[in-house]
Amino acid sequence: MDRLENAKMVPMAASFNTFFCESRAGKHVPRAFFMDLEPTVIDGIRTGKYRSLFHPEQLVSGKEDAANSYARGHYSVGSEIIDLVLERIRKLAEPCNGLQGFLIFRSFGGGTGSGFTSLLMEQLSIHYGRKTKLEFCVYPAPRISTAVVEPYNSVLTTHATLEHSDCTFMVDNEALYDICHHQLGIERPSYTSINGLVGQAVSSITASLRFEGPLNVDLIEFQTNLVPYPRIHFPMTAFAPIVSADKAYHKTFSVSDITTACFEFSNQLVKCDPRLGQYMACCLLYRGDVVPKDVNAAIAAMKSRHSIQFVDWCPTGFKVGINNHPPTMMPGGHLAKVQRAVCMLSNTTAVVEAWARLDHKFDLMYAKKAFLHWYIREGMEEGEFLEAREDLAALERDYEEVGQSLRYDGKNEY
Repeated sequence: MDRLENAKMVPMAASFNTFFCESRAGKHVPRAFFMDLEPTVIDGIRTGKYRSLFHPEQLVSGKEDAANSYARGHYSVGSEIIDLVLERIRKLAEPCNGLQGFLIFRSFGGGTGSGFTSLLMEQLSIHYGRKTKLEFCVYPAPRISTAVVEPYNSVLTTHATLEHSDCTFMVDNEALYDICHHQLGIERPSYTSINGLVGQAVSSITASLRFEGPLNVDLIEFQTNLVPYPRIHFPMTAFAPIVSADKAYHKTFSVSDITTACFEFSNQLVKCDPRLGQYMACCLLYRGDVVPKDVNAAIAAMKSRHSIQFVDWCPTGFKVGINNHPPTMMPGGHLAKVQRAVCMLSNTTAVVEAWARLDHKFDLMYAKKAFLHWYIREGMEEGEFLEAREDLAALERDYEEVGQSLRYDGKNEY
């Protein structure tokens, strides 16, 4: 992310150049970097229909994969390529007039996503100090798994990056599959389908960086308004409206409709029921035909229903962003083009349900020392597993404690 210093002088150019830089040939290239330890996926970009969009140096792949192992991604295979990756990132960062931070996309369950990204984030903290690092992470789903050792990888990477990540927006494949199947009517959702949903959320979150608007939200503001304590930095994501293209002409959605929909379990992009927890912070990012008066009325209506509960030490306020640039849909995609949309980022104690679920799966395998030898042979020690598990237990307690804070004194008013 590059925030130009002369943004007020040339707003359109400044917004455009946040995510694009001009090459020597006069071509605008995304400020993006793709990396994988095995070549297949990156080769798909190199030879795919978007190959001309990226500079070849922005696509890096290794020769062998991490085999779904955090240890291989972090230690053996990952350590061989980290210097090259850091050098390519340096070349991307150097032309920035005001580097604001990094957006990192990864999964918790895979070897590269868990192991190598942990190594990379440690190095980014060393080389770029306190530059903001925001993550969009695919979290292990309750019933859908891409690897048996997903719980090990997820616990290890959460522990390793807890102090290096400023804010981690979570989604999971099961929630995304359910939305595609039940709300969009897709019989067999593909990765393209679920990535389209994630893309809409990311597009809404970054809209205020890319387009001028009446009530824009800076990315550092997310961190300031969503993270009450450094460790409590895992907001849940929701998006509305989610409507299929064939139903677009039969429905209209008011600001009140989409605001209410964001608080429904079916529109959450991670399998956690917000009704089971308390909100610590909530950020509503609107796009399209939206005016502040309608937003205020919608939020007031939500508060009057008493269906959402905030922790008693935090005022029941909402951070609001409005950008009048309408949502853009992928051509030929399943999502309908709509006049307005909203993405909700909420830090809630309900997410402890996801941590407890993950920790339980970890405990079941670790009790039998199952698959542990694959990690030990790459140089890890059992003590690292115990340390990571203890940190996750502490994280669970952190979330439980913030939900219980100040309940001993009913006289406190905020």
